[in-house]
Amino acid sequence: MERSAGAAGVPEHSDIGAQKNRVVTKEEWLQKWEMRNIGFHKQQGHPLLQKHLDVLLSGRSGLRIFFPLCGKAVEMKWLADMGHSVVGVEVSEQALKEFFAEHSLPYCEEPVPEISGAKKLQSTSGNISLYCCSIYDLSSSIVGKFDGFWDRGALVAVNPCDRQRYASLMITLMEENSSYLLVTVSYDPNKHEGPPFYVPESEIKSLFGSHCEIKYLEKVDDFSERHRQWGLDYFLEVLYLLKLVSD
Repeated sequence: MERSAGAAGVPEHSDIGAQKNRVVTKEEWLQKWEMRNIGFHKQQGHPLLQKHLDVLLSGRSGLRIFFPLCGKAVEMKWLADMGHSVVGVEVSEQALKEFFAEHSLPYCEEPVPEISGAKKLQSTSGNISLYCCSIYDLSSSIVGKFDGFWDRGALVAVNPCDRQRYASLMITLMEENSSYLLVTVSYDPNKHEGPPFYVPESEIKSLFGSHCEIKYLEKVDDFSERHRQWGLDYFLEVLYLLKLVSD
C-alpha cells in the first residue's frame, strides 16, 4: 500500500484499512482487564510525559488535569502528588479500584446523579476523582473544564467511527490556555486490526484542526515482541501538543 511521510516524518498510510469498521465493545474492554490482557499499561509511567512535563504544565501550579480512558495510569498519582487535581474516566471499575489499591490510597465512592449507573471514586484527599462510566456520558457541566490533558491510549482506543464524537467532547472540556498532550501510534493498519488503532496525522488535523493549533513534538520507536506477534514490523508512538485557538 502507498504511504507517505507526514510532517512528523512518520509513515502515513493512505487509509486505515479495515480498521474503520472495527468496533470494540464495552464488554471486550472489561474482559481485557479481567483476563489481565493489559499490555498497554505502563507500570513505571510513560517516558514521554516525564520528558515533556514542562510542556503540559507551562510553569503553572494547581492545574486540573484530565486523563481520558485512564485505566490505572500511575501518572495520575504522580501529578496529584505535585499538587495538581486529577480527573479520569474509565469503564472498568476493576481498573480504578486497582489504581487506588496499588498506591495505597484511601477513597470513597459515590453515585453521579447526572449519569445513570455511574460512580465516582475519589481519593479522601480529594485531589483524584475517577469516573466509572462511558466517556460520552461526561460533559463540562459534570466534570468542568481542564488546564491539561494526557491522552495516551485514549484516542487510539476509541472506535474509529466514534473519533469525531470523542474529539468534539475533548474540545468542549478544554480551558482557553489548556495544554493537550496527545499520543498516537503509527504502524501498518493492514497488518493489525487494533486496538490500539492507527491514527494518521492527517486525521488529527481533521479532528482537531478547526479548533486547535497542532504541534508535532516527538516520535519514539516503541516496537516490542508483542507487536511482532501482531505481525507488525514497526510500531511508533507519536506525541503532539494541541492548543485551543481563540475564535
